[in-house]
Amino acid sequence: MPFQIQPLKEFLVRPALPASLSRMPELAYNLFWSWDHTVRSLFRRLDPVLWKAVNHNPILLLGRVSQATLAKAGSDPRYLALYRKACEHFDSYIQKTANEPPREELIAYFSMEYGLVDCMQIYSGGLGILSGDHLKAASDADIPLVGIGLLYQKGYFQQSLNPDGWQQERNPVNDFYTLPVQPVRKSDGSEIVISLNLPVGPVHIKLWHINVGRTKLYLLDTNIPENDRPDIRDITDELYGGDAYTRIKQEIVLGIGGMRALKVLGLEPTVFHMNEGHSAFLAVERVRVLMKEQSLSFDEALDASRTNNVFTTHTSVPAGIDLFDPGLIYEYFNDYCREGGFSFDQLLALGRSNPFDNQQRFSMAVLAIKTSSFRNAVSRLHRRVSQEMWQELWPKLPVWEVPITSVTNGVHLPTWINGDLAMLYDQYLQPDWREQHPDPKVWDLINEIPEQELWEAHRRRKRRLVQYVRERAATAAVNRKAPITEVRRAQEMLDPDVFTIGFARRFATYKRATLLFRDVNRLKQILTNPKMPVQILIAGKAHPKDHPGKMYIREIVRLSRDPELANHLLFVEDYSHQVGRELVQGVDLWLNNPRRGEEACGTSGMKACINGVLNLSILDGWFDEAYEHSGGWAIGDREPYSEDQDEIHARAIYSILENEIVPMYYQGGMDAVPEEWMKRVRQCLMYVSPHFACQRMVTEYMSQLYEPSHRGYTAVRQNAFETARERARWRHDVDNSWSRVAFVDVGPGPENSVISGDAIPLRAAVELAGLKPGDVRVEAVVGSIGVNGQLEDTQVLTLPALEQNGSVVVFAREFVPHQTGRLGYSLRVSPNHYDDPLTRTCNPLLKWSGDGR
Repeated sequence: MPFQIQPLKEFLVRPALPASLSRMPELAYNLFWSWDHTVRSLFRRLDPVLWKAVNHNPILLLGRVSQATLAKAGSDPRYLALYRKACEHFDSYIQKTANEPPREELIAYFSMEYGLVDCMQIYSGGLGILSGDHLKAASDADIPLVGIGLLYQKGYFQQSLNPDGWQQERNPVNDFYTLPVQPVRKSDGSEIVISLNLPVGPVHIKLWHINVGRTKLYLLDTNIPENDRPDIRDITDELYGGDAYTRIKQEIVLGIGGMRALKVLGLEPTVFHMNEGHSAFLAVERVRVLMKEQSLSFDEALDASRTNNVFTTHTSVPAGIDLFDPGLIYEYFNDYCREGGFSFDQLLALGRSNPFDNQQRFSMAVLAIKTSSFRNAVSRLHRRVSQEMWQELWPKLPVWEVPITSVTNGVHLPTWINGDLAMLYDQYLQPDWREQHPDPKVWDLINEIPEQELWEAHRRRKRRLVQYVRERAATAAVNRKAPITEVRRAQEMLDPDVFTIGFARRFATYKRATLLFRDVNRLKQILTNPKMPVQILIAGKAHPKDHPGKMYIREIVRLSRDPELANHLLFVEDYSHQVGRELVQGVDLWLNNPRRGEEACGTSGMKACINGVLNLSILDGWFDEAYEHSGGWAIGDREPYSEDQDEIHARAIYSILENEIVPMYYQGGMDAVPEEWMKRVRQCLMYVSPHFACQRMVTEYMSQLYEPSHRGYTAVRQNAFETARERARWRHDVDNSWSRVAFVDVGPGPENSVISGDAIPLRAAVELAGLKPGDVRVEAVVGSIGVNGQLEDTQVLTLPALEQNGSVVVFAREFVPHQTGRLGYSLRVSPNHYDDPLTRTCNPLLKWSGDGR
């Protein structure tokens, strides 16, 4: 251990900037520079070599650039003109909505990770990148939103390969004072520190913030002097690191600590968005606070708080869900529950699909689902997968009615589009295309861009990619002390005129990174065709504990050393935000081949498309929605995955490459513009750019989830939450009577054969056991009967109450079929506890007419 000098007197040294450049720190501390080309070029122009060396970090750049360079820039009229233009861009953006009245809504967006810029290593992959894009798009769309997350001392690991091709990991240490993040301070200048209690002792949490355009991101940090125990300081040490104890502490700090941070900041969100289940303890904290401050019971507080909780699931397989042993939950929450005035069993029931199964582990996803009114998947196909996965929470509902909707992910176009294409758009699209890019009409003008110019813009990006990869490969070779011949070979590999395929993502096994190499001999024939050569760039990281993923990487690296493939296959080390950007902007074809149904959405293919890079993909996630309009190619059909599909899909990839894609790209020869290819590129740009932009995504969140949640909470909080109190009393009465609710008579129903257009009577007499007709909802589920004897193409019809005889009520209506063939229906009764079927609680109180009493 290094010798430590104590005590230390800390002070912060800031760069001495010329008066003419006084606003540079202001521009550097707002991540608007990450998606505005003008502001970003201001930092790059200051010292291009240093800008690259500091990993595009403007704070570190300003701290390291020489005073001579600053003085020169401060007196250079060309640089000052760029500086003034950057300030104008910034002020116009930030002040755009300054004079508008404050919004009633405020969304608190909780996520375990945020991928905003490459120098802020507080993310690991797609979830973080999406969270970062969500904040940027919310800023662009002027959605009133604040982000909550954790500030990790160590960034997600940096990857290197040993001489054998085996992945090595090293966690970089974040120096927060050289990053675009600042402590949150009180009016007197002191830093804000909050606290909460854990079994290991009190935990003190420092608050930081990042300006993301007009949006604020608040980050929680436990690695501070006020915490004298190493295990407490290490709570925010590393993303997804440590054991179950570390994970539960991190998720308590995120959920409960995040809620307390909002309170200290004086923020009163009207909507709480849980991006994955990591932050679900926020729902428990909301219940505790409402019980304390509004004198509500547990059930009343749960009913009130779930009204404006939104949960987004990104998981397609149960293995991706955080589960904790009941004993661990007891250790961390027994005192919390007792002090909050509710039982530990009440908490435990919220995290179990079956509250009566004492062997079940506590699921953060189940907790999030049960405490939210709105739950969404991240693509249409993922919605169906999620409905099947979580049907056990609504066991008497058909899968298609499980109340999970979908908002398909998008990408923040200004962040991911390349500069060459953006400059071309400046010439040919409307002047305000950047602001109006979610409007499909904006992209009609793509057709006016000359084919040669569009082709050359891509070729420039491809040449840049080749140079970038060569430099990166040579540096990696030097770092692992490779022979000088290997270093030289790295500096000369790849050909910018050769058709290039890109594949970059986490090396989780379901993504099938080695599918392309299933038949190496056939692949070699494709890659080494002298008239139509092909080269492949692959990047990605395997989780440190994912041994199969590491084996995949080593297999690819070893293949890349095959003399026949030496200049046709390259693994790009240390996949990152920047590596991903260079690849999606510069390759010709983007390959995506996960097992269908296991990729919740995937956004790398979207990023490729908005840069004019076509997709060759499984019909999974977003591509299942976009394929027919994307200009790309599909691998396989819309069928559930089975193991025999590995061989089928591999052969399909080879066949499509050999017979369609590669010949189309080389149409007319190596130097000609491929006309058919460019038609597909235009189609890709025109369709994907607006329809899969993140601004479209956040607008859908606002209209479909945030605004209804806000309205619901605004209503429920009226008159000291009287609505929540009444609903809790009503639910208690329904629960007590439900065992006696039953169908007494059903019918008479239609004859065996009816004529299309004739009315069919639907009727049910129901014993309500003292409940009122308005307390229940009687419905007919009507549809055609499929070959398996089950209903298909269904619709749900509500039957109104028509007459009452004692406690038996008759519900009836007519149904007019307009289709022919075998039709059928079934009747059911449930508590009338929701206005929108999507907000159903996880309530087992539903009876079908065939269930019996």
